[in-house]
Amino acid sequence: METLKSGSDVLFILLGGIMVLAMHSGFAFLELGTVRKKNQVNALVKILVDFAVSTIAYFFVGFSIAYGVNFFAGAETLMQKNGFELTRFFFLLTFAAAIPAIVSGGVAERAKFNPQLVATFLIVGFIYPFFEGIAWNQAFGIQAWLKESFGAEFHDFAGSVVVHTMGGWIALPAVVLLGARHGRYTKEGRVSAHPPSSIPFLALGAWILTVGWFGFNVMSAQTLDKISGLVAINSLMAMVGGTLVAVILGKNDPGFVHNGPLAGLVAVCAGSDIMHPMGALVVGGIAGALFVVMFTLTQNRWKIDDVLGVWPLHGLCGAWGGIAAGIFGQKALGGAGGVAFMPQLLMTGMAIAVALIGSTIVYSLLKSTLGLRLDREEEFDGADLSIHRITATPEREPNW
Repeated sequence: METLKSGSDVLFILLGGIMVLAMHSGFAFLELGTVRKKNQVNALVKILVDFAVSTIAYFFVGFSIAYGVNFFAGAETLMQKNGFELTRFFFLLTFAAAIPAIVSGGVAERAKFNPQLVATFLIVGFIYPFFEGIAWNQAFGIQAWLKESFGAEFHDFAGSVVVHTMGGWIALPAVVLLGARHGRYTKEGRVSAHPPSSIPFLALGAWILTVGWFGFNVMSAQTLDKISGLVAINSLMAMVGGTLVAVILGKNDPGFVHNGPLAGLVAVCAGSDIMHPMGALVVGGIAGALFVVMFTLTQNRWKIDDVLGVWPLHGLCGAWGGIAAGIFGQKALGGAGGVAFMPQLLMTGMAIAVALIGSTIVYSLLKSTLGLRLDREEEFDGADLSIHRITATPEREPNW
């Protein structure tokens, strides 16, 4: 029976890992559809190579920092419990690799290729697992202190704070240090529209992410005996709430419509296992509103050229989700309880601080050494030609 249980757990978490791995294609197509045509190839290549670099960083460094587990042992040792620890690494790697995929959307169209890969290694190897260990592996006794002080630990079932808040706030210093794309903002204060190159590809990316998210959230149980249908329904309700509010506030804009479900899903990750479905609907709806309003402010008023809006989508909606778990997870609001507001607030704040400080150090060092952005001519030609020497749809086709 023990062998059957461990085998079932391995299959369960492996399927979850595969679903989240598929989400990375969603990141790729969401970025591909949002950027201009001359940067589409770059979007595809970045997401795939970032994932490969993330794997190396997390395997050799990050997973050990977060969980104290390394793989410097014989294959016979690694096969224990049907290799559960290996598949758990794979599942959690797909979460860790989401961080550079999130950053990629913010720095699109003007970032150099190799410096971003260096940043990916440092972020996934050191910055992300530092906070991951605190939140999910009792590192430094912070969770124990929260429980003693407030009666409950910080609760983040599937990563609203650990993954999305961290990703969004890591992206912000990178976007600011890079500066806006040339021609985006004029000296007179006008905003030059850079419309998406392909709404169908943008929508495809959003759909892939939305479907994969049910693996992201549900499989965060990590073992089969802890699976909960409540997580799936809460994810569904938050997705719907985010979509409906985004379509109304976004005035039918397809970019807002397809990011609305993602905003809801980002926000519901933390409390998806303890909220009532009606609470999840409200949380998702507020996240949809937060994204539309803050994306517009970021781009138009504050002149921060965050191409895909990753700071509002992941950074702000993720932080809202972490705090919302402490509100809508309460029994008084139909939740399952076991959470408190202050641990959610304090740890969300800590995640933001770790992300901002770590990201600022990494990207400042890279800016002063390797440089962060393409030169003006390379940016004008587009990252596809400048970095990869080919466009997504070459205009001059051979005649055979």
